[in-house]
Amino acid sequence: MKNKYVLVVGMLCVILAVSMGLTTLYVTHQKEGSDRQEFTVVTSFYPIYLATLNVAKDIPGVKVENLSEPQTGCLHDFQLTPEDMKRLSTAEVFVVNGGGIEGFLEEVASSYSRLKMIQACEPVELLSDGEETNAHAWMSPARYREMVQYIALELSEADPAHESAYQKNADAYDARIEKLEKRMEALADAASGTKVILFHEAFDYVLEDCGMQVCLVMDLDEERQVSAGEIADVVAAVQEERASLILAEERYGRALAELVQKETDVAVLYLDPLTRGSYDPDSYLSGMEQNIERLQQYFVP
Repeated sequence: MKNKYVLVVGMLCVILAVSMGLTTLYVTHQKEGSDRQEFTVVTSFYPIYLATLNVAKDIPGVKVENLSEPQTGCLHDFQLTPEDMKRLSTAEVFVVNGGGIEGFLEEVASSYSRLKMIQACEPVELLSDGEETNAHAWMSPARYREMVQYIALELSEADPAHESAYQKNADAYDARIEKLEKRMEALADAASGTKVILFHEAFDYVLEDCGMQVCLVMDLDEERQVSAGEIADVVAAVQEERASLILAEERYGRALAELVQKETDVAVLYLDPLTRGSYDPDSYLSGMEQNIERLQQYFVP
């Protein structure tokens, strides 16, 4: 009888050991499978996040994260935090705008030599004043379309298993941006030749698409202190160069625009530079549509 109990206990121990082994093997396999399947893409800031999010939309195992908060704005003076560096260390791809917008790219490149970096404006003809490059190309729907397609091309190279899905998503998003491009082109008939003052250099792309002429650019932000001499320059541009319109970002440009309006009869339109907003995948489309509608109301009342 004693031997019988010993045999039963032994058999139970063997069954328990096998069960634990199989469970461990299953968990390990699941973890390894999960690690293999997840493809992490980090983006630098808002308009690049939205483009990449649409390209990678609903693709299983592909995760898109944004480095900066959606209310950060442009990244000219952005400083990487330890949390940012940790996030980049787990990514396969880092999608940025390029053209000088992100001043920290050299630091990333030197710290993460294996991280694939996609500079979205690489194929785009950027505007330049001869001294500095203006890389706010997403403000032109035509150029943004190029950026979206380039992101899809480069993601397909990094993750060939999902090439067809990336391209399908990019084409679908591209078709929606194309409608905005055509609306912008339609504005050119009425807007072409209009002399404009800009309070944000991003709007230079709007002028380019609509055939308007820039008289003066003042790039305003939260740290920009406007001098009395600069105010005089704006008033002079209205009075002497016959600028009839100011394009400004309401957040930083309203105070100066209202001051100039007291001295002149210049019109003011407040546009969105699309550097901040919600994380809704359609945010770029709705933001640019609103910009176009404001321009249409002015030029085609």
